Amino acid sequence: MQPSVDPIHLLLERQYQRLVDAQRIQFDEVQFSAVKHLQQVLEQLLFARRQQQQSALRKWLSPSPVSFPSLYIFGDVGRGKSMLMALFFDACPIKEKRRVHFNAFMLEVHSFIHHYKQQDAQDALSALAQKISSSVCLLCFDEFHVTDIADAMILGRLFSKLFEANISIVMTSNRHPNELYQGGLQREQFLFFINVLRKSAEIIELAAQQDYRQVMMVARRANYRFPLDASTDAFIRDSYRQLASNAAVTTPVLEVFGRKLPVSAIADGVVRASFDELCGHALGSADYLEIAKRFHVLIMYGIPKMTAEKRNEAKRFVTLIDALYEHHVQLICSAEVAVPELYVEGDGAFEFRRTMSRLMEMQSPRYWADSVLSGLLG
Repeated sequence: MQPSVDPIHLLLERQYQRLVDAQRIQFDEVQFSAVKHLQQVLEQLLFARRQQQQSALRKWLSPSPVSFPSLYIFGDVGRGKSMLMALFFDACPIKEKRRVHFNAFMLEVHSFIHHYKQQDAQDALSALAQKISSSVCLLCFDEFHVTDIADAMILGRLFSKLFEANISIVMTSNRHPNELYQGGLQREQFLFFINVLRKSAEIIELAAQQDYRQVMMVARRANYRFPLDASTDAFIRDSYRQLASNAAVTTPVLEVFGRKLPVSAIADGVVRASFDELCGHALGSADYLEIAKRFHVLIMYGIPKMTAEKRNEAKRFVTLIDALYEHHVQLICSAEVAVPELYVEGDGAFEFRRTMSRLMEMQSPRYWADSVLSGLLG
């Protein structure tokens, strides 16, 4: 552990304690242990940056190797991973940093590779790593998970080059690296990434006993209604009229990347759409991210209880909720069953647990209070 200087020394531990003292969070020994690990990463990163920026003469006189730390935090849903990531990222004084949801990052990766290959250029991943290292020395990934074979095949080579480029990577995930991409096609090729990660990053578990999103549900707003009946239909209609201020529908069609998506209604930053309109068709991360950027409220109706036969719809629903959550879009919806019963069996049921947790958090007063919509509604 390299020496550190104030005011960075123990900064994260002090800030965590302030949140506890202000009763914004409950003190948790496991969380506090993770804070200490993040504090070490912060101090080591700043030390490495100072060493990296030294003059050539000083480097020659003191040729100690520069080590850029990385950290992988995994644990069950609702244990505080995102909160700790935000604490760490906000406290880091380095300007050359970026925090991004892993899905969004991989969209950028595939887009870069596609355009690079169109120019008949070779080794797109080296070029991408060089481009990233020219602008950031810290990358923070939220919700690291792998379900796509295209992602699985390139992650080992990409992360090898990112680590070689002296980029510190901090990431959160619901799974231990050994459990990533379980049952995926050609998983043996993905094992290279696991070895790269274990060699270059410290891996810790956030094994807090309490799901804090469940705690927040005690005082939640009732914006998730079930079952599907006349009462919930009326709730959806009334919600749209109120939030859209009775504005006229501008268009029944939403254009995304040149494609036309039929929806029920659009007005004043509010979109109303059925589950089938958004998840029953072949939409992906890029579509949902674009919707999340355009609207501050999504009113979604007719969410069914999903079975193994609806695994594709369930996967799209997971991607949609991730996009809404990351952009703090308000979700008002009606469903056939309660959140814990939406999808309990079938491919991706484990990953769906994160979605259930997020759905419940998105109904909490804190989520609404932190949103742009809360300001509009006074």
